[in-house]
This record gives sequence, C-alpha cells and structure tokens, in this order.
Amino acid sequence: MMKLIKNGEVYSPKYLGKKDLLITSDKIGYIKDHIEIPKDFVEIEVIDATNKIVVPGFIDNHVHICGGGGEGGFKTRTPEIQLTDIISGGVTTVIGVLGTDGTTRTITNLLAKAKALEEEGITCKIHVGSYQVPIKTITGNIQDDIILLDNVIGVGEMAISDHRSSQPKIEEIVKIAAAARVGGMLSGKAGVVNIHVGDGVRRLDFLEKIAEETEIPITQFLPTHMGRNPELFEGGIKYAKKGGFIDFTTSTTKEFLEEGELKASVALRTLLDRGVSIHQITFSSDAQGSLPAFDEKGRYTGLALGKVASLYNEVKDAIIQEDVRIEEAIRVITSNPANILKLPMKGHVQEGKDADLVLLNKEDLKIDTVIARGRVMILHGDIKVRGTFEAAE
Repeated sequence: MMKLIKNGEVYSPKYLGKKDLLITSDKIGYIKDHIEIPKDFVEIEVIDATNKIVVPGFIDNHVHICGGGGEGGFKTRTPEIQLTDIISGGVTTVIGVLGTDGTTRTITNLLAKAKALEEEGITCKIHVGSYQVPIKTITGNIQDDIILLDNVIGVGEMAISDHRSSQPKIEEIVKIAAAARVGGMLSGKAGVVNIHVGDGVRRLDFLEKIAEETEIPITQFLPTHMGRNPELFEGGIKYAKKGGFIDFTTSTTKEFLEEGELKASVALRTLLDRGVSIHQITFSSDAQGSLPAFDEKGRYTGLALGKVASLYNEVKDAIIQEDVRIEEAIRVITSNPANILKLPMKGHVQEGKDADLVLLNKEDLKIDTVIARGRVMILHGDIKVRGTFEAAE
C-alpha cells in the first residue's frame, strides 16, 4: 500500500518547508508542496503530519546487536537487542559490532543477528572484528569479507589506548586499514575502521601518525567514545580539524559524567563553537554494550547498559538545551553517518531514497511515528511492529 504523509515540515536534513511525501513501496516517490489523492484511489494510507517535523530515519553506527560486556564475568554478558529497543529510539539503520568479547560473541552470530533484524523490517550492516588484533573474520580475510558479504561494510570495534585492547602495533593497524580500504574500493563500500579509543595516554597518536606517514587517509578511521575525558576531547578537536571524523557515545552514566566524560549534546555545541565542521561529527549509542567502571588499578567495579534511546535524546538535548539548529543537530545521526559509511540510500529525505522517516512532535520534539523501508513501525506513539520473540504489551 502506498502511503501519503501530509502537511509535515520536512528537514532533509536541510529545511525544505511544509511538504507532502508519497511513499511508493519502500522508497520516497514524490515530495511536493501538495499531493492530491484521486477520488477513486482507495489503496493509500494517509498519515497526517500537521504540527509534525519530518526527518530522515536515524542511523546508529555503533550497536552491540548480539550483546556485549562480560568484563565482570559471565553473568555480566549483556543480552541481544530487540527490534522495539531500536525503533522506539527512531533508529531505522543499525551498524552491528562486537566489543571486548570476541570469543563467546562471534562474527557469524553478528551476521545472523543482522540478517534477522533486516527480516524484521530495519536495515542492519556490520563491521567484522572486535577489540582484538588479529581481526576475526568470516571468510578468513578482511578484504574478502567486505567484498563478498553484503552486510559487511568495515572493520571494528578495534580497541586502542585501552587496557582491554590487544595492544596492537601501529604496523598492524596500517595493514588492517589497508585491507579495509581496498575491500571498500572494490565493493563500493566504505571500508571504514571503527576504533574504540580508551583512557590511555596515547589517545589518537597512532591514527594521526598513520595519516601523516602512510598513504592511508585519515578519513579511513572513525574513532568513537571521543567525549570520555577532557584530554581526549581536546585531542578530538585537533584530529577533526586535520580532516578526521569523530564519534560521540550517547549512552553514559551519572558517575561517568561526574568523572569528566562530556555529554554528547554539550560536546556538539562546543565543537561547533570551536570551529569543527558539522560534517566531521557523528553520534552513536553503544547500545547493549556494557558501560563498565574500573578503579585506578584497572579492577572492575560495576557496569550499566547502553541504550539506543540515548541517541536521539542527546540530539534533542542539543536542540533544546544547547541551541543547536535542528538541521545541524540531526545531521550527526542521519546524513553524516550515511555519507561516512557510504549508505547512499539513507540519511536524507529525498525522492528515490529509502523511505526511512521519523515524525517528531513540533512542540516538544518527541518521536511520534517511525517508518522503516516504507513500513510503519510506530504510529502516533503506538508500536505496530514487534520483534519475532517480543510479546505485545
């Protein structure tokens, strides 16, 4: 059934004004000032978007879809994510990653979960690998995985400057990035290397050195957790001004913030004020990943769980509390990750693109309706589609 969204204020993310959108199958067919329904045309669903803002479906570029954690033993392994956890946060595209645990969480499990989420109605891609080096793959080769497996778009989450990493040498990172780059070139994919950056004093040193001393461009990397402490944040500003991309984790805890982690919404305002281009910045939730705390000796002291809902919450806080313009704020979870990850059908409200859309209440910016690949997942706050093993409330 075709769907017609009427009278919404559209941000592509560029502001387009009040428009009608016609969805044909899973694509945006037409965007016009006014689309009239023929009187004898009955097979069309009309969604009234009066007093609503229409934006692209959100892209969460870092989610532990199979669960993560385990830093406190087997009982702290976090659970797999469910479909409603994702769509309730307005997210229609997810990038799945492993984390600290590349043993009991496997790449084949990650790929299977990605395919399951796609069968349930959203778009899901993955990175191969985990914190550890050598990188664990499916075919036995990074380049082959990216070229031959549709869901695989890059490598990650590989850890540096962290006591949980395998302490890779710079030469090893160069070879990983080179394989990912060539795999991406030959398949038309991004071949991005997603980098977990820890509290270590080396911070981004390896990535900057690679960009300066090899042919690998700085844009081949997407370092994340860039707000975890003031020193890393300052380093991230310098890194971005050299042309690099920087990603900020939206899931956090009160304790982390008290210890110096920078709230993502505040980070965005500060970055813009400091002259960093909006196009260099992304947000991700780190959902289903553990948020472990360690004492000064590196001993585990407890953990919390990342949530997809935090992704848009931080964007909303940036708009409402930090006075960031809507069309700039939503870029960090729409067009920016779409461009960086080479997802050409995502991240924009545009004719011919995938019909991934979120309707927001104009008054309070709360999520009202979520449409993924042309299918209404949430309508006026009511969840219409649930995961295979999720019971309706």
